[in-house]
Amino acid sequence: MSSRNSPDSPVPVITVDGPSGVGKGLVTRWLSQRLGGWHRLDSGALYRILALAAQRAGVPDSDGPAVAALVPGLRIEFTGDTEQDEAILVDGENWADTVRAETSGALASRIAALPEVRAALLQLQKDFRRAPGLIADGRDMGTVVFPDAPLKIFMDASPDERAARRYKQLSDKGIPATLDSLCEEIRARDARDRNRPIAPLKPAEGAEVVDTTGLSPAEVLGKVETLLRRIGL
Repeated sequence: MSSRNSPDSPVPVITVDGPSGVGKGLVTRWLSQRLGGWHRLDSGALYRILALAAQRAGVPDSDGPAVAALVPGLRIEFTGDTEQDEAILVDGENWADTVRAETSGALASRIAALPEVRAALLQLQKDFRRAPGLIADGRDMGTVVFPDAPLKIFMDASPDERAARRYKQLSDKGIPATLDSLCEEIRARDARDRNRPIAPLKPAEGAEVVDTTGLSPAEVLGKVETLLRRIGL
């Protein structure tokens, strides 16, 4: 595929799907810089934000219609080129630290199984598709939200490695955690995400699978660079 698009062509999208802790954030931030300011969508953060908004509003996370009703009031923006300067702005307030907490991930995984929530967030996710292009990070970006994406990447890694990475992230921030509990949480979340009846976590048709187990960040980005060149970007 050429990086040049006619005025009538859809805005190009690169989807980066996979479970937590496989390096999707690293890849999407790098892609945004490499491709000259393409927009980023962290769809997992949308579910975390919505779960937190429901919690703040006192809405049970099992009440699909009530949780979905909160979506139109969300004003969300992702900024920052690195993990250190990342900001997730919700109505102008930076929720990044709270959104990235393990407890938020567990909440998000529960509401992500609700059909009303997935339907409500679908259009919000599609609205992030703006010129010059979009890098969409999530679990069903290539299978459901942007099935026409010219490049679909599915990233994976072993649960033990992902737990070790998460443990280091939390330790660097002074947040207490144990490897055993993190690994248990990751396995439980994987089971929910892979086995849910709606939009289960799996590689999209035609997706390029990148297993990051044992790879350095530079090695992961080298693999992604090869995929970009393959489609002419």
